Amino acid sequence: MLQPSGMAGASGMFTVPQTIGSVLCCKCGILMQPNAANMCVKCLCSEVDITEGLLKHLILVHCPECDSYLQPPRTWVKARLESKELLTFCLNKLKRNFNSNKVRLVHAEFIWTEPHSKRIKVKVKIQKEILNGAVLEQSYHIEYVQQEHMCESCSRIQTNPDQWVAAVQLRQHVTHRRTFFYLEQLILKHGAAATAIRIKQMDQGIDFFFSNRSHGVKFVQFLGAVAPVRSRHDNQLVSHDRKSNNYNYKYTFSVEISPICREDLICLPHQVAVSLGNFGPIVICTKVTNKIALLDPITLRHCFLDADKYWRTPFKSFLTSRQLVEYIVLDVKMVRSEVIGGTEYVLADAEVARVSDYRKNGRKFSVKTHLGHLLKSGDHALGYDLYGANHNDIELEKYGGAILVKKSYEKKRQRKRGKPRSWKLKSLEMEVDDKGKLDQEKMNSEYEQFLRDLEENPDLRFNISLYRNREYQPSEMASMTDEELLADLDLNDEEDGEDSMMQ
Repeated sequence: MLQPSGMAGASGMFTVPQTIGSVLCCKCGILMQPNAANMCVKCLCSEVDITEGLLKHLILVHCPECDSYLQPPRTWVKARLESKELLTFCLNKLKRNFNSNKVRLVHAEFIWTEPHSKRIKVKVKIQKEILNGAVLEQSYHIEYVQQEHMCESCSRIQTNPDQWVAAVQLRQHVTHRRTFFYLEQLILKHGAAATAIRIKQMDQGIDFFFSNRSHGVKFVQFLGAVAPVRSRHDNQLVSHDRKSNNYNYKYTFSVEISPICREDLICLPHQVAVSLGNFGPIVICTKVTNKIALLDPITLRHCFLDADKYWRTPFKSFLTSRQLVEYIVLDVKMVRSEVIGGTEYVLADAEVARVSDYRKNGRKFSVKTHLGHLLKSGDHALGYDLYGANHNDIELEKYGGAILVKKSYEKKRQRKRGKPRSWKLKSLEMEVDDKGKLDQEKMNSEYEQFLRDLEENPDLRFNISLYRNREYQPSEMASMTDEELLADLDLNDEEDGEDSMMQ
């Protein structure tokens, strides 16, 4: 007896199960399920070839220098072997051919070939409607032959490296290169200088050369988004053809970065302090992006100075990070706390003494500091010595002879001295001028200080890509104290090519 099912059962009706019958193939006579053509799959494939008329051999123009492929008429697409980008590029060349033959693409994958064979093979699976509405599915191979041809940018570099169209001269008039070390990592992460045909390190900056004016303009816009800069541009006529009215120019963009750097002590001009609501005037620069973040260490007031407002009334730092003095903290008393820009600062009254002469004369200073959340009795801190500084500003007297800027981790660093870091940074391929070669020792020292700042400041390494150091071997006896500076780093185990990246 048949049982009711579904809605039919609910209504009291009986359903009869349907069975699909078998028929004989009209060619080979084998039993099969019926279809519109009344032929089995093997007979259909022997009668109809849906790959007829489809392209099976194509040519790809490949630049061996920059590993890119030509998309006619003049666009070059960068793609690595057996990557998703390359597969998409290869299939796009078949789109028009598939549409004209009314074929639908179902699946595509690479077939492995020797890299030096200059051949790329792709296996595709397609579907097409054939006899009486029957749909046939079939796979076949497509072979792409690589023809080596250098792109315009690479050919210019090979023939004459100085044959540039646009140059961006990036400068900052300070005595260190900390800003350029940070900018270099931002440029690498965002690929801002990928189109540069040449990069040269200069005395107080870096020169970037491009083969196209639009590339130079785009790079200047990137710099304006990550740093407080001002720029001007000029052009020089190289050649012209009066008959065809063609003119060739060389464009030069001069970009100047504000000399204000992180951790600098600033004495704001009266006009600027009034425009910011009687802010300061003695403030500390806590962060530099396209805006300058300023903090009053006594009141915890803060403000952001954008590039336009700064360059309207430019000023320089009163003291820079090269003039920091080490202090020992004798006592700390909390006053109040406040969250500024996602970072918690605690205003505190502290008693400090210079490490250099504490045991000689025992001179102590009572100061207010915004580092109450970090400092405790016995810690060391870096700050500016106003007592010994040469100044005649009455405003500096209320700061008690010293302004603390950051906590010092020198003791922890001494324990790890000589050991390689667990991470490393990548660098731009730059030519170095003769003066830079002479100051290599100074640059190495400044670069080491930049790496230390990355260890100590999580906010500074927020926008930087860190890569795993293969030479690093973690110690089994490493304590939490030894790893305190690197506690905020997120170490991923995934590998990206030769190096794995840590954000």
